[in-house]
Amino acid sequence: MSLASIPVKTPDHIHGYRVLRHIGSGAASEIYCVFEPKTNKLYALKQVLFDDKQDKDDRFLVQAENEVKISKKLEHPAIRRIHSVEKVRPKGWTRTEVIVLMELVDGTPLEKMLVGTSVPEKVRIFRVVADALAHMNDKGYVHADMKPTNVLVTENGTVKVIDLGQAHPIGKPKERIQGTPGFMAPEQTKVEPLNERTDVYNFGATMYWLFTGREVPTAGPQSGRGGAEVPPPANSLNPEVPPALGELISVCLQPNEHARWKNMHAVVRQLDKVLAEMGENAA
Repeated sequence: MSLASIPVKTPDHIHGYRVLRHIGSGAASEIYCVFEPKTNKLYALKQVLFDDKQDKDDRFLVQAENEVKISKKLEHPAIRRIHSVEKVRPKGWTRTEVIVLMELVDGTPLEKMLVGTSVPEKVRIFRVVADALAHMNDKGYVHADMKPTNVLVTENGTVKVIDLGQAHPIGKPKERIQGTPGFMAPEQTKVEPLNERTDVYNFGATMYWLFTGREVPTAGPQSGRGGAEVPPPANSLNPEVPPALGELISVCLQPNEHARWKNMHAVVRQLDKVLAEMGENAA
């Protein structure tokens, strides 16, 4: 039996929160739907356990604290709220526990919407995501890890951008390569300063995947590829994709950041044009 197939044992309570069900698993973490008796409110609770002797695992705490700090500066309805982060080390334990309390979003990740979702509906979803990223950029941050698992869509069509753990101030480089292969911008692989166009690229790679089922080959020192290339237009791989949308995505994926759309606001305008040409609207 693989580790992935081992069922997670759901606790009854976690630090005063009543656990209702297990939602999912992440990097060294488990996520639960919990109920807080004092307020009668439901939350998503991320529980991270790591060994104090392994300094590298401190990154989970750093990312959690980063999520809370940035979340408090954002006000967009399509960005999941992060309420608090708490570091707990029970007496006698050799492991530290990090608890992150988040807005509960009962949604489906984009990675599970590759099939069965119409092109207009996909475009409308991306239009909301683009607007959320534009808001985040306006506040001085890039998401820096946009990918299909970081967008949730509820049954009533509500869209939420999640996971701000990799978010970073605009104009500053990261200390090391961070991101997800298949969605990273070239400047991320070179540890160069990040900016609005970094999110444009990540966003374009996410659109490309949802419309074609293919990832964009990542270029960089660890990929074995000398330089980034623009992949075949999405409309050449999927005839249901309008040429205008294929062009929009290709511009997002230009290796030279200055050849991409200037910012996410420009992408929003382009998506509005695509919707209009399809006889649809953003609502």
